[in-house]
Amino acid sequence: FIKNNFIYKNYWFETGTPSYLVKLIQQKNYFLPKLSNITIGEELINGFDINNIELEVILYQAGYLTIEEMIIKRDKIKYKLKIPNKEVKISLYNYILDYTIKEAVKRVELQDNIYDYLEEADLDSFKNELISLFASIANNNYTKNNIDKFEGYYAGIIYSYLVGCGFEVISENITNYGRIDLTLFVEDKIYIVEFKMGDGEALQQIKDKNYAQKYLNKNKDIYLVGINFDKEKRNISKFEWGKL
Repeated sequence: FIKNNFIYKNYWFETGTPSYLVKLIQQKNYFLPKLSNITIGEELINGFDINNIELEVILYQAGYLTIEEMIIKRDKIKYKLKIPNKEVKISLYNYILDYTIKEAVKRVELQDNIYDYLEEADLDSFKNELISLFASIANNNYTKNNIDKFEGYYAGIIYSYLVGCGFEVISENITNYGRIDLTLFVEDKIYIVEFKMGDGEALQQIKDKNYAQKYLNKNKDIYLVGINFDKEKRNISKFEWGKL
């Protein structure tokens, strides 16, 4: 294989499409970034009742999650789970997006643009791409549910796009001042992002809680980004940013 310079591709993911899992994720209004930080009890190996089984257990049994660490505390066993590797992570999130947006070509184009803009720190163009992204989501995605009322839905869509780009992304990043909604690493740049539904000073919260202090010794450019969502327009209502 190596001698002939064949190309590595994600053939494992292409052997089956997880449409059933994606439907469950949507039905449960599952917060997608949570997949990067899961701890679950012994139901991981004991739960086989398909009507009551936890989504994390199904993802584990299907191979989309694997055990990273076994934790024993007070004679009880818990398992810390993770997505097995970068290829599965990118493919899974992109499949979720394509199922949601139903325009794979549009998703690829947006991700290419987003990748370039974040590499160049062109945040005004990044903002316009995100607005275009939410405008492209079909109205029937919001019927028979109220997912458009929750900050986590919009944050999850952005998180999925960024993960699908291949970036290193941390959700709910803990500092001694609180939790950063999203931290994004792009070459010599770090983006610290705060989300708000409706009114609220997202950018000011980043400054007030000094979220950037955690990365001041990294010798990288640090950008602060505050994003507000409007539940009526189902899109971004305010996008503010600054550079340290």
